[in-house]
Amino acid sequence: MTRAIILGTGSCLPQRTLANADLERIVDTSDEWITSRTGIRFRRVAGAGEQNYQLAAKAGRRALAITGIDPEELDLIVVATISPHMIMPSTACFVQAELGAVNAFAYDINAACAGFTYGLDLASNYIKNRPEMKVLVIGSETLSARVNWQDRNTCVLFGDGAGAALLTGSSDGSGILGSNLHSDGRLWHLLSMDSPESLNPDLRTKEWQGPFIQMNGADIFKHAVRLMEDSVVTLLRRHNLTIAEVGLMIPHQANIRILKNLKERLGIAEERLFINLDKYGNTSAASIPIALDEAHRQGRLRRGDIVLLCTFGGGLTWGSLLMRW
Repeated sequence: MTRAIILGTGSCLPQRTLANADLERIVDTSDEWITSRTGIRFRRVAGAGEQNYQLAAKAGRRALAITGIDPEELDLIVVATISPHMIMPSTACFVQAELGAVNAFAYDINAACAGFTYGLDLASNYIKNRPEMKVLVIGSETLSARVNWQDRNTCVLFGDGAGAALLTGSSDGSGILGSNLHSDGRLWHLLSMDSPESLNPDLRTKEWQGPFIQMNGADIFKHAVRLMEDSVVTLLRRHNLTIAEVGLMIPHQANIRILKNLKERLGIAEERLFINLDKYGNTSAASIPIALDEAHRQGRLRRGDIVLLCTFGGGLTWGSLLMRW
């Protein structure tokens, strides 16, 4: 059976680090308050020359570099993002140009924090149809441009960065085994981000408060833990696997309390749960690919290991994905 395998990973983080102590000078907060409630100590903030597509392209280039594959060999580039520097063209088209991937078609997907996992599922299905395809999936965000820096409940959470994975087909028994993805648009209001105000007065909404992230943290917490647990349990059962057989679980890095609750409910050992939230905060669609690249480069992904990704984001969107490394 041909499956999509990950040939290489890459990531790119902005140079500037914003510590909790720095945020104390911006909003009414403290290092202790942020750390105890979120687990976040630092986050990266993009500067000049670090637009979303530039971070994405660097992450993609690093994924290509460790495989020896030339950008001209790429067939498809998918970028998951909710913070493009332009609405049109897509971030993926800018990445294509940056890389010189002249033979690839390119587009963006918007599934918030679940975007990269959705992108892997897309790549897997393309590759099932055309096993020779080489697909670059990137999660990239510059959320510093999309948060209200006067709202202490959201501005302390988010960071910037990009991560990438290069996939192709293989019949050696490794690769993506399956996924379990979901959405519920009825709950969109729990985590959202408005567009810039409409230039058509008839299309303006009285609820518009500005083009930045708005979140109901308490409700998001309740839904996130339950829905990710349900998704993982169903997916493992579907593939006749148990949580004890998972070599490494890489969850979306949103909040340490969510991750601890999820760990306890699933019963996974702490050493098999990858967490880098304290260094980068919540980077939305970039969260899982950054963590995946770190785990890869740290040698925590061994050939034959079962790797489990699980995620949750605005939409609501959530899901899980299994692969054999």
